[in-house]
Amino acid sequence: MIKVEINSIEFLVKSSVSVLEACKYVGITIPRFCYHETLSVAGNCRMCLVEIANSPKPVAACALPVSNNIKIFTNTPLVKKARENIIETLLLNHPLDCPICDQGGECDLQDQTKNFGGDTTKNFFNKRTVEDKFCGPLIKTIMTRCIHCTRCVRYSSEIAGVDFFGTLNRGVHTEIGSYIKDSFSSEISGNVIDLCPVGALTSKVYAFKTRPWELRTVESIDLSDSTGSNTYINFKEVEILRIIPKINNEINNNLISDKGRFSYDSSKLQRITKVFQKVNSKFVQSNWLSFLKEYETQLLTKSVTFLVNDETDLESLVLLKHLSFKNPNLKLKNINSNTSNSSNIYINNLNAKIKDVNLSSKVCILISTNIRIESAILNSRIRLKFINEDFNVYSVAKNYKSNFPVNFINLNINSVLSLLEGKNFLLSKLLISFKSPFIILGESFFSIWIKL
Repeated sequence: MIKVEINSIEFLVKSSVSVLEACKYVGITIPRFCYHETLSVAGNCRMCLVEIANSPKPVAACALPVSNNIKIFTNTPLVKKARENIIETLLLNHPLDCPICDQGGECDLQDQTKNFGGDTTKNFFNKRTVEDKFCGPLIKTIMTRCIHCTRCVRYSSEIAGVDFFGTLNRGVHTEIGSYIKDSFSSEISGNVIDLCPVGALTSKVYAFKTRPWELRTVESIDLSDSTGSNTYINFKEVEILRIIPKINNEINNNLISDKGRFSYDSSKLQRITKVFQKVNSKFVQSNWLSFLKEYETQLLTKSVTFLVNDETDLESLVLLKHLSFKNPNLKLKNINSNTSNSSNIYINNLNAKIKDVNLSSKVCILISTNIRIESAILNSRIRLKFINEDFNVYSVAKNYKSNFPVNFINLNINSVLSLLEGKNFLLSKLLISFKSPFIILGESFFSIWIKL
């Protein structure tokens, strides 16, 4: 910890953080557009300018590391005027279409213009326009609104592993786009919608549906994969309109997969809208009230058998368990074939957590899994660790297209057994030589044991 002075008040902060992060930790908000916690530092928006003692000019807080006894000023007249000029420059070409923008109401540019911008401008130019780009069926683009923060560029190359976005031209002609006309083919591409601080990148599915202040929110968990990403479900009246990530640094940071983000269509499409009851050997349309009463009577009085498998959710099993107390004739039957044969295999580690990927392990072994599809968020964590550290990944599975180098090793089931017994010539040595290796088992791995 080192001592810094912020607005004439002394604080103790970590020595490895930037001025912007140090101010954030002590509760002082510094506006920014290009800076994001999960991305590398760009320092191109200049909105986070602060004044440093003995410095002739204001400096970018996101790119300046703290030093011992540094004196930082975040609210001087020079800083306020610099922020006002930055906002004015950003608005020179930004369209004033907030009433029809899906980002309206949760737009960083709106908020910071109100808090730090001025009410007049001294520049009068014709606004330029930029051609909209095609990013696929999920992401809607209106690139005239873009302020060139390059968050989407850094996200696509650093986290998604797809060099889709890039900066074209220079100076006043700068624009964000793709080098070739193609869709943003990534399992976590929808996160650029949340990263974009303005309305340049929005959701096509959510377009023109409602306003943020009309939505109600509940916390939930993404069940589309085994990661359990934390989410917020936004709904209006009885209809789910969007799913956005909830920040949880131990699991998913601020990311969710496209499957979890856009899977809410299943809650309103192909649903049961009419019910029928059997009357005199014929099915007659009924209403929900009478149907549910008849359903309750059948559950409590008749002999009923429910077929469940390992994909049945815990809430349903608990409800059925409560019903079995009221009706002794109610039975639960597991339809998984040969489940008794799988009881000989038990692999578990209560200390293994997703956040432990960031620890000092040097090797990861994937067994019978395409982790890019099965767990896109965990795949992104492994990719970041590979980029930042000396980290090797081995895959015992069919070859697939990964967004980071993977050593594919084709093994038969006997070789996998020898690996678990510590007798495999190559992988067993890796398990012994490396400290705390990660072993990730795919969903199909357990089906193999059931068949055996």
